[in-house]
Amino acid sequence: MHTSKDELEPMVLGEYEGRHVDSGGIRIAFESMPANFPPDESPFKGLPDDRCQCDHWGYLFKGSFRVTYRDAPEEIVRAGEAYHLRPGHFVQTIEPVEILELSPVDEHDRTMATLAQNLGLVTS
Repeated sequence: MHTSKDELEPMVLGEYEGRHVDSGGIRIAFESMPANFPPDESPFKGLPDDRCQCDHWGYLFKGSFRVTYRDAPEEIVRAGEAYHLRPGHFVQTIEPVEILELSPVDEHDRTMATLAQNLGLVTS
């Protein structure tokens, strides 16, 4: 399997745009988000601990984001860095970001459904 970002249909949730393909139970996603997205943790209400419970492995091409856990110090991920986000995280962009992220499909679907419902958005 191989693909390019331009070959994939966009999924838009407000100012978030993701283009993804699934292979072998892993979601391969090209994502872009504006600065200060999301503005707070409210979109995650209803997930365990009101935090994202999906593992993510990725590479940040542009921008930066802050990662917080309830049980660990804050981390900042910057352009040019690879990362792993373990379950129980909250991410907020500091500046606009462009990322490539790998996530387990089932957990990612649960997370995105909760976000869409909490934000009152329909995926397109």
